[in-house]
Amino acid sequence: MVVATGHADTTGGHPTVGHGELIKSVDRALTTHGRALLTGPAGSGKTEVLRALTEAAALRHETVLRLAPGAADRWIPEASAAALLASVPATALDSLSGPQRTAIALLRRETDAPRAGRDHVALRLAVVEVLRTLAGRGPVLLALDNAQWLDAESIDLLRFALRLTPPRVRVLAAECVQGGAPLCEPLCGPDTPQIRVPPLGTDEVAELLVRRGLPARLAGRIHQASGGNPRLALALGHSLAEAADSRAGGAHHADPLPVSGQAREVARRLLGVVPAQARRTLLFAALAARPTTALLRRAGRPDAEAELAVAEKAALLTVEEDGTIRFTAGALPTALAADAGWPERAAGHAALAAAVDDPVQAVRHRALAVDAPDEALAAEVTGAAASCRRRGQRALAAELGLLAADRTPGHLPGEELARLVGAAEDAGWAGRADLARRAARAVLARDASPADRVRARLAVIDAEGQALGTLDETFAHAAADAEGDPALEAAIRLRLAWKHNLSDGDPVRSRDAAAQAGVLARSGGDQVAEAMALTVRARMGRILGDPDAEEILAEALALPAPEVPLGMRNAPQYLAVRHALFDDRLADAGRQLLVLLPAVRRTGSAEDVFEVLRSLTEVELRRGRCAAATAHARDALRLTVEAGLSPGPAWYVAAMAEAMGGGFPRAAGYARRGIQASEEEHDQIFLSRGLYVLGLVELATGEAAKAVATLRRVAELEAAQQVVDPSILRWHGELAEALVAADAPDEAAELQARVRTTALRLGRTSVIAALDRARGLCLSAHGESEAAVALLEDTAERFARLELPLERARTLLALARVERRRRRRAPARAALTAAAEAFARAGAAPWAELAREQSPSAPASEGGGARPLAALTEAETRLAVLVAQGASNQEAAAKLFVSVKTVEARLTRIYQKLDVRSRAQLATTLRTR
Repeated sequence: MVVATGHADTTGGHPTVGHGELIKSVDRALTTHGRALLTGPAGSGKTEVLRALTEAAALRHETVLRLAPGAADRWIPEASAAALLASVPATALDSLSGPQRTAIALLRRETDAPRAGRDHVALRLAVVEVLRTLAGRGPVLLALDNAQWLDAESIDLLRFALRLTPPRVRVLAAECVQGGAPLCEPLCGPDTPQIRVPPLGTDEVAELLVRRGLPARLAGRIHQASGGNPRLALALGHSLAEAADSRAGGAHHADPLPVSGQAREVARRLLGVVPAQARRTLLFAALAARPTTALLRRAGRPDAEAELAVAEKAALLTVEEDGTIRFTAGALPTALAADAGWPERAAGHAALAAAVDDPVQAVRHRALAVDAPDEALAAEVTGAAASCRRRGQRALAAELGLLAADRTPGHLPGEELARLVGAAEDAGWAGRADLARRAARAVLARDASPADRVRARLAVIDAEGQALGTLDETFAHAAADAEGDPALEAAIRLRLAWKHNLSDGDPVRSRDAAAQAGVLARSGGDQVAEAMALTVRARMGRILGDPDAEEILAEALALPAPEVPLGMRNAPQYLAVRHALFDDRLADAGRQLLVLLPAVRRTGSAEDVFEVLRSLTEVELRRGRCAAATAHARDALRLTVEAGLSPGPAWYVAAMAEAMGGGFPRAAGYARRGIQASEEEHDQIFLSRGLYVLGLVELATGEAAKAVATLRRVAELEAAQQVVDPSILRWHGELAEALVAADAPDEAAELQARVRTTALRLGRTSVIAALDRARGLCLSAHGESEAAVALLEDTAERFARLELPLERARTLLALARVERRRRRRAPARAALTAAAEAFARAGAAPWAELAREQSPSAPASEGGGARPLAALTEAETRLAVLVAQGASNQEAAAKLFVSVKTVEARLTRIYQKLDVRSRAQLATTLRTR
């Protein structure tokens, strides 16, 4: 029975995403201590955790008394006690004495009446008797939500009663953090376990958004802005979705999060626990680019430490040992600044301008402290933007460029226009689509030349990152303005080449557009653009299996290196590194990437830095250095969130690192989010990659049918993209292995033979080795065990010579499966041991565990008795287990993603191999083996 009353502090009714372990922890505390106190800021999910626990208690047939007072109840004496007693079943009052009944009746009717005439002793004894009566019928859970709004008299009354009730009455209280000790601590007792509701992680925010039908690609930004607060995350997600409806193409992953409407109200509520004086100090911290306690003191806030301590207790910010201040949620400083009036913000900027030690920030604060054109100030801000450009701080340069244009007097339209165009290009370089669009709109609204209009539109295109599929109109306008200018036409064609590859998945059109761009760049005398056009041609040539691709790349490398805002990721030097990775020249690729990394960090292009980190991750995984790869992947993911980059590529990188060196479940989670984000952004390239990782994980974890379905999608995408070279995304061997495991060895043999012809023509040695691993499994499935073993042993040696330790170890796993199927336990055990050791040396934890799980127990003998289960294929083993557990043919077909006819044929083979004639005999055989 659940009896509820009051006003629930809901978080929007979201499920308990990410709080599974927390719920278990609270349940253990209730079992052990009989009391538990949940704390956390408003919207953190306390109500949902409490609801989950009360529902579980009700399912156990416990009596649940749930109370959720409102804010006004705190000032009404005994209001919460009255509400609780009003919800108690009438049968629990039958045993009360006359005075006790009278006391309860008066309390129910007269919570706002004078208390002097009431019999408080009778009331206390009545509450004790009610709780004892309920406890006599079974366990009781008293669940107090919004406990910070309990009135003092109710706390005193309940505390008295709970001291006299049996242990079967348990208490769970949930209270919002108010910056001090929990208000209901006296009720629960000083030794009550206090359990703080932790913020959600990025993965959990992504799940929360997906459940609400919101774009997964925004999860990183929303997690950063919400600090993992579920209610604030959902409010921000809805605000972004509404903002997306107002512009074509939907929300961009780097757009500023609109802290308005519901999101602003949630932020205000979180900030509302801080006194007004401390809020002014928080405003100063919100206005500063790099706030510290020392800076706030210099800016006129002498009590900064004490005021910040209040905010820190309320989980609004953290203060590091060096005094650095970090807001827990990025939306909080935005809300603080938005709620402050212009005079208050101007005063804050003026104070900070005199306190900061960075000249650039001093100029920025001085410009933000005034609201009128000022020629000298505009020139200073322009100089500060140039300084940021040299530092590689292109996003800040864009902000300052817009600020300088805003402070430029009306009689200097040329200066204003130049500053706007410069701001747009800085924003394009930094990937700040919001700033690029803002600057471009201002340029197009003025009497700008065609060249300036093209530059502004190109900046918008550059800022969009992977999401180029919605910019056809922008391309068309830019092409019209650029007509007759070969250099500008080349720049547009070059970006069209990128779009045809990324968004359209059409390398032929991309190659052709790049060829046109090269001709135009050459006629316009732009050697840098010409080099980049050649780079695109070389990249597409590699994809298409063009044998001239390396010669084209060499031609591009002979031209000047790019120094313009088109990015190192589009330069021939970087493509040469990618080709080294594809060709397994891993040591060379690693050395070159480590040279490029500090260089791209200096440029200020987050996308360039990400690309280098991605390649480092892939190189280190191929080299069998999982720890280093995981570190690079973590840096890439953090950078993506901080810079607002497209998350699909980062989730693919994280999934790859987890699939090899972390854990299969986390890898699958990252892969699925990457797939969804890439689908949302029409990014065909990283959609294929996300699916590939998911298929690899499904294959590794024994879900062969799912792996086949997933990897077939990769094959379809790669075919649609006309990808010929199998060394770029190596899904072919995995699909062939999955087909063998799913009992389709003929199809696997046909696939690996077809791809092998291409790999031999292009000289892709390690691809051939991966195909041979699949071929060995095919041979085994066809009963050619001797040939299979010989091929797999040879393949493992080839991988060793190629210095690809993880591929060698995976081949040893395949060898062990074949040997086990031959009933050769000792060779199977030796292969598994060697594989486990190789995986362990590489730091490939999930694969090492996989090898250990497959290791057979010590044999009593090498033969005799019933035919061993090792005679079954993996697909047959899965079906045998399902049937032995009682699944019908139809149920097994549904679970294995195959037809009923396939199940029937496979079951016939199982019976033959195990020499059984019925499902009952099959179940007996499985139990005994």
